[in-house]
Amino acid sequence: MFYTYVLESLKDHKKYIGSTGDFKRRLFMHNSGLVRSTKFRRPFKIIYLETFKSMSEARWRERSFKRSHDLLKRAMLRARKGSRRPRGPLARREMTGAVG
Repeated sequence: MFYTYVLESLKDHKKYIGSTGDFKRRLFMHNSGLVRSTKFRRPFKIIYLETFKSMSEARWRERSFKRSHDLLKRAMLRARKGSRRPRGPLARREMTGAVG
């Protein structure tokens, strides 16, 4: 399994978007100060996690979240509601990555 994740800093409340093949290890690295880009913003809490079959899919999702924070907000809202499939007029564009 591969993962795209969003962490929120409990120190400055900024978000960090990433992808990995070993989520538990990566979260430990972030919270231990072993990742240069997040070292001074720890500790972190998980606010979103999505699983994929391949690393290329997880990286694609990470890049799409970084390009469009609106896409990230919609995915997080859907996760809170318990919905797994995109619905509505933006669903097709979101699944293909054509947001805008």
